[in-house]
Order: sequence, then structure tokens, then C-alpha cells
Amino acid sequence: IHYLYMRSFFSDIKTSKKVDEITAYYNRQARKYWKNKNLYSRGMLSLIMHRADDSKTAEKILRALEENSITSEELGMYWKSNTSSWYWYQAPIETQALLIEAFSEIHPTDVSTIDNLKIWLLKNKQTSQWKTTKATTEAVYALLLQGSDWLSVTDAVDVLVGGEKIEPSKLENVKVEAGTGYYKTSWSGAEVKPKMGEVQISKKGDGIAWGALYWQYFEDLDKITAAETPLKLKKKLFLKKNTDTGEEISEITSETHLKVGDLVRVRIELRADRQMEFVHMKDMRAAGFEPINVISRYKWQDGLGYYEATKDASTNFFFDYLPKGVYVFEYDLRVNNAGNFSNGITTIQSMYAPEFSSHSEGVRVQVN
Repeated sequence: IHYLYMRSFFSDIKTSKKVDEITAYYNRQARKYWKNKNLYSRGMLSLIMHRADDSKTAEKILRALEENSITSEELGMYWKSNTSSWYWYQAPIETQALLIEAFSEIHPTDVSTIDNLKIWLLKNKQTSQWKTTKATTEAVYALLLQGSDWLSVTDAVDVLVGGEKIEPSKLENVKVEAGTGYYKTSWSGAEVKPKMGEVQISKKGDGIAWGALYWQYFEDLDKITAAETPLKLKKKLFLKKNTDTGEEISEITSETHLKVGDLVRVRIELRADRQMEFVHMKDMRAAGFEPINVISRYKWQDGLGYYEATKDASTNFFFDYLPKGVYVFEYDLRVNNAGNFSNGITTIQSMYAPEFSSHSEGVRVQVN
């Protein structure tokens, strides 16, 4: 920015020799120190060097960016270090948009890479909020003006459920959203047939598309198995005992017999494969258990902040921001009634994108 400002300033006073000297100086600095710069600065430098006819340095920067990137079929192309923080250049959306522009301008024929970069932007919007108008305008600019023209695609995705093609135009009370082609339909329990468990999807045009299929039914809590989604939950109960050597815990199984007065520790392991915002996790509790901690409050652990609220039959966790990673939550319960109880399941769902949900398996406990 300093370089561009000085170039503009000296151009105004018609000192072309000074302009050339400053240009040469800053070009030398860029060639020498670009490896020490952050993602945003590298993107800016690659564009500046390319526009200053130093394609060799621009290619080096772009190659380094490619080698340090992560590419997946689900999330597209992105950088692990592209995270938000206090500084102006630590803005994930603006950084991704700038890098899309850099790749598009320097490698205009590499459409697949540019589209992979755009996929990350869209998937980020699916589970997160673009918090500023600057981030939104930068993202829209990158999505609409770089890479393939996804809005020009007119062919919708063909969906066959149980061998029958879904025709949105023929469905009652179903409107197809302009631009995105989004629509939604449902079947009641009586209409659902076994063959509808087979779904075929075919896409004819360029660009990307995604959707979700939900199956809602009733089942005993004890028979529920863990769900396999981008959010993964594992729930275990442990019998907690205080001994002369300190605290000891042992996992509660079908062979474990609890008694009234015992302490039980609940351990929930959460795995998230992407950054999410506005997430709610609910952990059910057996009728024979009572929580030790009944005060709802904000907590901080392992770089994650959340609000924990204790209710009559469950403990709830609210996350404003859930980074990618593995997190473990623990809290203690007191056994206060004898009997055979279902401890329920743990469920989690993104309030911003309800299709991102998961649950743990059901647990049953015996109290003597």
C-alpha cells in the first residue's frame, strides 16, 4: 500500500526517475521478504508483482500458496492458517476473496483451482456468519466475477427417490428459489415406502450443488446408534470414587451396578470437521441422576468459549463460535434414585444450518 501511494504521489509531481527508483526498491524488498509475510500480504504482493511485470516472483508466491493449501472434496481449497484475529489482515473471508482474485488474474486458465477456492467461501457461509459488509462485498465480488459463471447454469439437479423423478414444477405448494434453484418437499409416514431409501442424484451443469435428506421416525432411546456426520459425538459415563491415592474413574457398562449416593462423571467428546457458529448441544440425563453443578454460567476451556445451562432433564451447551477440532466436556452427577433408567442421548445441531446435526448412542444404567 505504501509502495502504491508513493508511486502515485511521485507520478503527480512528474519525477519519473524517482518513481523508477522507488519501484525498483520495493520490488527488491518484495522479492526478498515475501516468504515472511502472512496470507493476506502474500496475496497482495503476488498481484502487485504480476501487475509490475515481475511474473517470476508472482509465480513463486502462488506456487508457495498452493503447496501450503489444503484441498478436500467437501470443503474445497483453503488454508489452515486462515483464521480470524485482531489484526486487519487476519480476516478469513477477505483473505480468501483476495487469493481467489490473485489466482484468477495470474492463472486465469486454472479454473478448477479457482472454483475450489470459491467452494470454501460458500461452505463457510453455510455454517458461519459473514459479520461485516466488507467481508460480504469481497466474497460476492470473488464468487460472481472470478472463475466459472455459476449463475449461468440453468439445468437443475435431477433427483430420483425410489426410481421416481422429483419435478419441482409439479409439486403442490413448492416454490423454486430464483438464482439458487432451492426447493423443499416432504412425505408423510404413510407415503414413505422401503424403495424410497434409494436416492439417485445427477448433475448436468458446471458449478456445485448440495442438498440434504432427512428421515424422521420414533425409536427407543436405548436403541439409538451414533450418527456419522461432519459433527461426531461420543458419550460415556464413569463411576467416580475418591480414594487414598486420589480420584479414580471407571467406565460404566452393562455389568456396572450403581447405588444411591454414587458420583457419576459424564464425558462428551465432540469432533467438528469445520468452523461453525451458533451451535447448540443438549445432553439428556437419567431420571435417577441429579447434577452437582446447578448454576448456569459462561465457561472457557481449550480455546473454546460456551454457555452451560442446567435444566430439569438435560444439560445444554451453547456455542457462539465452534472452531474445527476435538473438544471434551465433563460434568458430575449424583445418583439419587434406584431403578433401571435410560440416560438418553446427546444431540448437537447448528442453529445457522440445521442440516448439520448429530447425536450419540443411547445409554442405559442400573441403580441398586
